[in-house]
Amino acid sequence: MKRIPTSKTARLILASTSPRRRELLAGLELPFEVLAPAVDETAWPKECPASFALRMAHEKAAAVAVRLDGGVDTVIIAADTIVVLGETILGKPADAAMASDMLRALSGARHTVITGLCVRVESPRGYAEWGDAVRTDVVFRALSEAEIHHYVAGGEPMDKAGAYAIQGGAAGMVDHIDGSYSNVVGLPMEALARILRLAGVMGSGNRQLDTGC
Repeated sequence: MKRIPTSKTARLILASTSPRRRELLAGLELPFEVLAPAVDETAWPKECPASFALRMAHEKAAAVAVRLDGGVDTVIIAADTIVVLGETILGKPADAAMASDMLRALSGARHTVITGLCVRVESPRGYAEWGDAVRTDVVFRALSEAEIHHYVAGGEPMDKAGAYAIQGGAAGMVDHIDGSYSNVVGLPMEALARILRLAGVMGSGNRQLDTGC
């Protein structure tokens, strides 16, 4: 068994091009690279939302892993964030009309933001993998049609799950949250720090935490 190399010797990769995740990970003050994963982000029929988010995170990490040369100790961090209202997953809106419909549905309601998180540690001798599905409940205040129109017209909702960014123009739409704020942004830093501590030993195998589905 071998200890995970320190940040000075290990290659750290964020498997995401999200600027929000880059900003959050930069807060750890560790040098890292960014590689974009290519995966099919389609949920399976009747797939539990938390299982879907966690599967996406693992698949993103695996998609980056196959591009490595295999001779360098590497830590891959991957995440997938979804917005769930009732049993419905709200993805990124296809157009302004869909974004407006999503915001109307969220108005005055409680929804859940789930981030599937995966840390995959690669070495020449194999890999170890840790995962978790982190939940934060978000409650929106009642939104007026004028607010929704103004927010959508600004364009911010178009590349955001659930059609909003809590760290952006939607900050004033939120009544309160229960759980991790960084999770809603897209990378639950508290859970990531815990998993990085758990990943203290490198070796072949797989360890995955319960999704709670």
